[in-house]
Amino acid sequence: MRWTHRPLPTDEVEALSKSAGVSRVLAELLLRAGQADAKAAAGFLQPTLAAINDPFLLRNLERGAARLREAIAKKESIVVLGDYDVDGVSSTALLVTMLRRFGSNPRFVVPRRSEDGYGLSRSAIDRALEGGRPDLFVALDCGTNSHAEAAYLCSLGIDVMVIDHHRSKEKALGDGILINPHVDADETNGDAAWRHLCTVGLVFKLCHGLLKLLRADNNETALGIKLRDHLDLVALGTVADLVPLLGENRILARHGLRILQETRRPGLKALMRVAGVRPSQGITPTDISFRLGPRINASGRLADASLSVELLISDDADFCEQTAEQLDTFNRERQDIERGITEEAERMIETEFSALPGIVLFHENWHPGVVGIVAGRVTRKYNRPCVVLGNEGDAAKGSGRSVDGINLVEVLGTCCENLSSWGGHPMAVGISLPKVHLESFRLRFAEAVRTHAGGDIAEARLDLAAWLTPEQINDRLMDELDSLHPFGQGNPEPVFAVRGVVLRSPPEIFKEQHFRFHFEDGRGRRMHGVAWKMSNRLPPLGVPLDLAVELKWNHFNNRKLLQLGLMDWRRSATS
Repeated sequence: MRWTHRPLPTDEVEALSKSAGVSRVLAELLLRAGQADAKAAAGFLQPTLAAINDPFLLRNLERGAARLREAIAKKESIVVLGDYDVDGVSSTALLVTMLRRFGSNPRFVVPRRSEDGYGLSRSAIDRALEGGRPDLFVALDCGTNSHAEAAYLCSLGIDVMVIDHHRSKEKALGDGILINPHVDADETNGDAAWRHLCTVGLVFKLCHGLLKLLRADNNETALGIKLRDHLDLVALGTVADLVPLLGENRILARHGLRILQETRRPGLKALMRVAGVRPSQGITPTDISFRLGPRINASGRLADASLSVELLISDDADFCEQTAEQLDTFNRERQDIERGITEEAERMIETEFSALPGIVLFHENWHPGVVGIVAGRVTRKYNRPCVVLGNEGDAAKGSGRSVDGINLVEVLGTCCENLSSWGGHPMAVGISLPKVHLESFRLRFAEAVRTHAGGDIAEARLDLAAWLTPEQINDRLMDELDSLHPFGQGNPEPVFAVRGVVLRSPPEIFKEQHFRFHFEDGRGRRMHGVAWKMSNRLPPLGVPLDLAVELKWNHFNNRKLLQLGLMDWRRSATS
């Protein structure tokens, strides 16, 4: 792994440190995050809900809010169809909850992977219409490219609204109301704070717009709703969907994590309990990405994601406890399946495809519902874009994940001739294609990645935020780092380098894969660290080492211990 560090001008770091009243380390981190003056730094460190823009700046949002107001006033029937991932589930839960507050009783449907496929398919629509033809059909986290399906709904006399953040591959949706910040965007406003909202963020803004309209009518219910109380759902979808945690996403995620920590929803409380999340210790994006999110996703991957929606909107504590346990069981089953597929995928790469810059994998026995997780794992391990596909009749269906600097939407746009369907984000996509075209797509994808990258994919890179001395790693620095949260896409957790560390005691291996270590700083203070899945690469004793680490609090036995998370090590240049 190649370590990289771009030194910043000392005078700029010093100037921001003084003007913003922060340490030089935090000033350096702020400059790297693009916050170059005291005012910008203050807004970044203390993002406020008051900084969220007028929702009606979003194209078509006022139309959408007005249509919902009309549906509420006329007591019209509404069907909500949301995608089966965390963003879609949380979006559905948020909109259904809000509409219920106004006396509406919308039906909701979540596509079933095995029966309906992805998004706004005819199969999912037909199932949604089994309960009767609604006046308004709202599609969440899908539908931007569903021209035929939207036209079909309109032909039945049903009004259509699509709230989605996926990129448009063709012209903008012609039927219904489309709220999507990437479609027909005003290029002069391309960096707007809301540009990278995921669907639950867009639904939040739609609800904000609805409340504005109803409050203008002196609607008592609207006047009594505190929209911030629903930010727990917004944080779930925003963090899990890997959108950049900048601009309004940063505001919504930062405040949403705090609301999640204090949530009153029985479903989220039950889910946190089975997932081992302790709100009293604070909730981080990691808790969503690796504990809550996978359990919400598990029902959609292996069963029916509507179960997860029911969990989030239910007030029945007993139902929520039972459902959370069921999702936990699904998740363990998913982990077992995923573990076997990952092992097979890694063997395939190492024996057949290790030389390719972009990799496409397929196996008849792989479950399409879990291959996205496998794609993420092998992409990180081999540092190249990977598409992993499972078996679905005559089709191969699955997901792709990318690495920094490789936009999968742009890559697929140049090699999509034989794909039945595809779409997603620069870092994550879903695709389907006939099996007969697998080999040609594999070759086209590899070449498209090579072209996009300008050659072979470079060696994995570890970007260092700053070099620290052990003495600089203290409680004050941890407090400053806390002000940078939440870390995630677009605001990565900083990796620090510490030079000249000498280990005097052998690392302690635990669970065969990991190890703990400790050393003393120049003042005799003992510092503790842990290295995950690195037991096959133990650092030597008695020689100066450079350590690349993340800094975290470790909560144990009601104590909080500063802990170094080892990312990599190397011998110091002077050793």
